[in-house]
Amino acid sequence: MKSSDSIKALAEALSKAQAAMGGAVKDAKNPFFKSNYADLTSVIKAIKQPFSDNDLSYTQFPINQADLAVGVVTRLMHKSGEWLESEYVLPIVKKDPQASGSAITYARRYALQSIAGIPTADDDAESSMLRSDQVRQDEYRDSIVDLLPSIKAITDGIASGDFATASEAWQELTDTEKQLLWVAPSKGGVFSTKEREIMKSKEFREGVNAPIKMEKG
Repeated sequence: MKSSDSIKALAEALSKAQAAMGGAVKDAKNPFFKSNYADLTSVIKAIKQPFSDNDLSYTQFPINQADLAVGVVTRLMHKSGEWLESEYVLPIVKKDPQASGSAITYARRYALQSIAGIPTADDDAESSMLRSDQVRQDEYRDSIVDLLPSIKAITDGIASGDFATASEAWQELTDTEKQLLWVAPSKGGVFSTKEREIMKSKEFREGVNAPIKMEKG
């Protein structure tokens, strides 16, 4: 979290805006769970007028972290010039534009909802099924953010055939961290099936470089 030197006027304005805001309305359909949830549009609708009435505004910028994570930087601003800023990133489950776009939309919704301090009734209506697959994937993304440098070293090493560097990065992880990362691609894991096969090989374990580079993808 970053902020201007003072947020006194912003805090006062946000307090007044929050008093006028209700929860985000669950008017989007989730066909998988056959339920409703509050989408990004609902969050924006909930804050738009109270923000305007109290001289507040916001902006969100997409960000990319070494092609391993995407997210947004959300800045909440007051007409006085005071501001609050927060960054929210999610590991990329699949490396394609659609997956990145979905992750950015998800990040925008939750970042904006959080910085404005507005609730939804049951958080995408998925809490009715307790720990749904999507919730588990979101928690998984959050839990591996600190491991992104190690993940990049491993995947880059495998892609270039530099098994020595990749194996070293893997061995530096704790057993708990290895277990956390060793999730099948079908369940949102960060390593592809081909990468996992290589990581189980004798060459990888012994850090013997591959004679031929593996093509990415």
